[in-house]
Amino acid sequence: MIASKIKWPGIYICGMCAAWGIVSGLTGIVNNFTGLVICRCFLGFTEAAFFPGAVYLVSVFYEKKKMALRTAILYSGSQVGNAFGGLFALAILQLEGAHGIRGWRWLFIVEGGLTVGCAIIFAFIIPNTPRNIRWLTPLEKEQLLYRLEVDRGTKDGTDEMSVTAGLWAAVSDPKTWLLCSILQMNYIAASVTNFFPIVVNGLGFSRTVTLAITAPPYLVCCVVLLVNGWHSDKKQERWLHIALPFIVTVIGNIIALATTKTAARYFAMMILPPSFYASSIIILSWISSSITGPAVKRAIVYALINSLCNTPNIWTSYLYQNNGPRFILGFSVDCAAAVGAVIAATATYLYLKRQNAKLDRGEDCGKHGPSQVQIDAGFRYVL
Repeated sequence: MIASKIKWPGIYICGMCAAWGIVSGLTGIVNNFTGLVICRCFLGFTEAAFFPGAVYLVSVFYEKKKMALRTAILYSGSQVGNAFGGLFALAILQLEGAHGIRGWRWLFIVEGGLTVGCAIIFAFIIPNTPRNIRWLTPLEKEQLLYRLEVDRGTKDGTDEMSVTAGLWAAVSDPKTWLLCSILQMNYIAASVTNFFPIVVNGLGFSRTVTLAITAPPYLVCCVVLLVNGWHSDKKQERWLHIALPFIVTVIGNIIALATTKTAARYFAMMILPPSFYASSIIILSWISSSITGPAVKRAIVYALINSLCNTPNIWTSYLYQNNGPRFILGFSVDCAAAVGAVIAATATYLYLKRQNAKLDRGEDCGKHGPSQVQIDAGFRYVL
């Protein structure tokens, strides 16, 4: 809500990232459980602004038909972090005892400091609106604004809608809940990543080897993300690019459930992150192309969906405790969620297809449909 209403959303997001880094660094000096809980609460508060804010900010600069690849590029940064985070942490832990500070404390201090430094640097680089991109000429800025207006069928009416009205428009739109249901199933299916090193550790390798072999699945994930996002944009199709990767997720979970043999289990670990994360970026881009209305509504929808869909992180943490190395409960729930994601994506596809059929017949799609200006410009939902 804040990012959509202020003049400098890029600086706001970077500022929250800097606050995030400070809180993370302060975790390294806690001395009791109470201090740890307080730090974790503030960490969640400061972190919450980033991802929905970043996806919203990307949608401000790019047309709907280009969002899948751009979201994939954004999301690939997270996967690079997942790939090398463990090895990076292992290196920092070698500071154990330096200046009388424990290694785990150094981990929070160093990573928090790096986050603050990057946030400050990027605050001077990231543009805030299409009108203030420093490296574009005035003509290029006008061309960009024109393309965005043509793509949306109208100028962005953020100033014409209050935050309260935007919130009501977001929660009363059926598309919000259809898209939310897909991402909810997606994040449940992806819960294995929270315990990825523990699951891989079940293969029987040392800690160093375990951290090393957790990297390849995420590197493969980066490639698959970009290819799936690029192809989705090229074909201007979303449903199949969500459903097909989730079928691979189902297969991966079945393999993981069926055996604990090293080769088969590691193959399952290789295909799981690329499959469910490849779907994630298409779901996020589908939100951008399906939610009509001003930027304030889009921003609230992103925030609402992301906040609700991160709630599985609360309870899925218990799925992988005390039942290794097979983790039958965890993989079973993840498999069921992947099937649920395919069903939810199909329901969304059918709903949007019916909306397009109404538009083709010249019928009114209601207050949550495209505006008359958008209809006149030929607006259709991306399927």
